[in-house]
Amino acid sequence: MRQILSFFIKTIRQFLADKLNQYNTTLPYLITMIIALVVVVGGINLFIELTETLKTELLASYDTAITDHIISYRSPTLTSYFKFVTNVGDTYGYLIVLALFLIVSLFVTKRWKYVAQATLVLALATISNMMLKRFIDRARPGIEHLVSVETLSYPSGHAMSAMAFYGFLIFLVTKFKIQKVAKFILIIVLVILILSIGISRIYLGVHFPSDVAGGFIAGFIWVVFCKLIFDLIELFRRDSQT
Repeated sequence: MRQILSFFIKTIRQFLADKLNQYNTTLPYLITMIIALVVVVGGINLFIELTETLKTELLASYDTAITDHIISYRSPTLTSYFKFVTNVGDTYGYLIVLALFLIVSLFVTKRWKYVAQATLVLALATISNMMLKRFIDRARPGIEHLVSVETLSYPSGHAMSAMAFYGFLIFLVTKFKIQKVAKFILIIVLVILILSIGISRIYLGVHFPSDVAGGFIAGFIWVVFCKLIFDLIELFRRDSQT
């Protein structure tokens, strides 16, 4: 993504050089940031438009069919597993993971900024999720809940935060200078964790499948946007030093 941004900025810089005799050197970065913001806003608008399908009988039938299929596998072992992963995708779970990530960043990678970036992505996903829940105002499923819940249903906060936070960690893992096998294993573990957290919300009876799908989409939008902005800042920093 950084290579694409670099090419895009160079193209804008060349365009401005051809059209203008003088221009502020930060302008190409500002233009790129505005374009990225427009794309993300467009994605959010599309996400909101898709929420209109929540009112259709077709989606309701899919939600019911998928939920019935997943909860048909309920067992003591699976219930314990999904309660565990749903806690990993909750507040205390993220605090523990962030603490471990901070230790690894300080003593291994020596890059505390990655912790700050991951924390920012998680915070943005969490805050926007609360806003979306209030805006859409969808009630929880009327089936048995295996865990207690107090907020509204759509989009799933667990799914959205898991995709945003652990999805962003996947991007960071690709940067780490570790063995390819270890990198591959870490990525697979994170992917399984994201999917497990999403499925856990359906299995535990507290979300519709469409809640989880909406959360994954919204979380992914934040991952892409934040990755664009962080790469853009890094390119600007390097450019200003040359």
